[in-house]
Amino acid sequence: MRMPLNELRGKLVSVRDNVNSTLLLLQDGLKRRSDASASRETLELLLDTCHVVSKVEKLLLELQCMPEDGPQPLQIEKNDGFRKVNSNNNLGEDHGASLEEPRSRLLERIASEMNRLKFYVARAQDLPFIQNIQARISTADATLDASLRCCFVGALERQNEVVIVHCLRAYAAIDNSAGAQEAFRSAVVSPFVQRIVLSSSGVAVPQRSDRLEEMFEDIKTHIQTDCLFLLEKAAASNSGLQVFDFLSNSILKEVLSALQTGKPGAFSPGKPKEFLANYRSSLKFLNFLEGFCRSKNEVGSFRASVAYTDFLKQWNLQIYFTLRFQEIAQSLDNSLAGPSATQKDPSKAEENKLGLALSSSITLWECLQRCWQDDVYIDAISDKFLRLSLQLLSRYGTWLAVGLAARKTGDANNHPGGEWALASAPEDFVLLRHDVELLVHVVKRSYTDQVLALLSGSPNNVRVMVRESLFLGPQSLLTMVPDLSDVLIEALTDKCVEVLKQAKGIVATYRMTNRPLPSRHSPYVTSILQPLKTFLEDDRYAHVTNEMHAELIASVSEKITSQYDVLARDMVSMARQTEASLLLLRRGARQRGAGSADTTDNVSDNLSDKICAQLFLDVQEYGRRLAALGITAADLPAYTSLWQCVAPQGMNLTS
Repeated sequence: MRMPLNELRGKLVSVRDNVNSTLLLLQDGLKRRSDASASRETLELLLDTCHVVSKVEKLLLELQCMPEDGPQPLQIEKNDGFRKVNSNNNLGEDHGASLEEPRSRLLERIASEMNRLKFYVARAQDLPFIQNIQARISTADATLDASLRCCFVGALERQNEVVIVHCLRAYAAIDNSAGAQEAFRSAVVSPFVQRIVLSSSGVAVPQRSDRLEEMFEDIKTHIQTDCLFLLEKAAASNSGLQVFDFLSNSILKEVLSALQTGKPGAFSPGKPKEFLANYRSSLKFLNFLEGFCRSKNEVGSFRASVAYTDFLKQWNLQIYFTLRFQEIAQSLDNSLAGPSATQKDPSKAEENKLGLALSSSITLWECLQRCWQDDVYIDAISDKFLRLSLQLLSRYGTWLAVGLAARKTGDANNHPGGEWALASAPEDFVLLRHDVELLVHVVKRSYTDQVLALLSGSPNNVRVMVRESLFLGPQSLLTMVPDLSDVLIEALTDKCVEVLKQAKGIVATYRMTNRPLPSRHSPYVTSILQPLKTFLEDDRYAHVTNEMHAELIASVSEKITSQYDVLARDMVSMARQTEASLLLLRRGARQRGAGSADTTDNVSDNLSDKICAQLFLDVQEYGRRLAALGITAADLPAYTSLWQCVAPQGMNLTS
């Protein structure tokens, strides 16, 4: 079988070799055909390029051979900073206007051919032939740009809408929107902007300040009269001219350049009041320009433009806020640095419509309002003003906390900044409590509503966070209310207890003398609550509310009654001990035979009975004094204990 197989293998190998050789010949032919096709396409491309270059040059030559478009270039005469046009230029104006339209049509045609030429060059830019004719292409491109600019500027000066549209289409065809925008800027926008902002010598007009409001109004007027026609043409639907952005790249760019050159001081935040006025005027100007946009997409494109971004960057809002921060925070610090909390500014009496009692609180409220006043607040940095408001509340809270700590320890060395608390009268702390409660109430309600009204354009989640911040910010102040009240409560209690100590004289009175059982209360009782009554009747503390009065009376009465109970029990205990000692002495004397026969264990002038009787009368009168202040004595546990200590056996408090 080997021989037939070898023969078959030989035949197959021969067939395979034949097929391979045929395939190689076929592939070589296809490659030569492909190369020939590519060479033909390249040749056709080069021929088309050469043809278009020749056609463009021919059309440009034809353009140059056309008569000049009307009058000679405008001759500008300078006189007192205003332009005067030579009247000779009016000659041939109608004739020139009639020639502009065919020139613009020809320019649009040339631009279309130039666009095709650039397409060809982009496909064959690496070929030597293209490199050889690159100089011709560059010359044709420069000539077209110059001619197109000249025709476009002339049409702008005459406001020839037909010619302007042809020129704009030509600019769009060659993808040179920047050239059209720059031509419009230099020919139309720059003259009136420079005339408004700068003097003829290029220096800022000396008699005008850096206020921009009037200047922007003048610019708006010129935009309406000189630029509106082009803006409307460029923004018209189906015009194909939406590629031009004359608002930002022509008008706004020129205004920014003129301001930077002629009025650099207008951007300086060193004078916050003027800076804010200029900033708001600039925002109104930007809103005016946005009015020419016909859709949200156009507004978004305008705001994303380089000129718009550069214009806003000129306004350094961070430095402006820093100056306002220093102004507002320094005002509060100066007020809190006073030697005591009782300093009041009489000049602010009419301004204090909120009803605050102390100057430090009044200053805090003024600073909080100042953050959001129209002559200070800026929407773009609303977060910074919100943070400043919370910092002011925190600073006031720290001032109170340090003062209370210094007052509690009686030493300001370990609590710097708390000297005011040691120098302040105890009565002033209840005024501080009044101010704290009033401030917290107002901040959580009307002040928060005022802030949210200014942030009406913010998202709902932002407004919710702002409300929560202003609700939690002053909350820490409420935690100090009990401590502020305790300062006055302890002071009034101490004053009342000093009077109450006169009750100790009852023991001496009945121990040293043989007085009968008392029939009326002691004189000191009428003066026990006198310090409290004096405070309540003082007109200087008229800010204190009725609720605060009631709380103060209840707390002071409870503390005084507790002290009274302790004092009365000590006195009764001491009297009974003394009486027991005397009784022992008498019994000893009787046993020694020194006593009379009629001496008994019951002493007629029983000391403890007299003292208890006097205390009972005093406690009754003290209860009536409490009732005069609106306190039911029976509701005080300490008074019940006191009554049980001194009342006769069998007499209860309700009887």
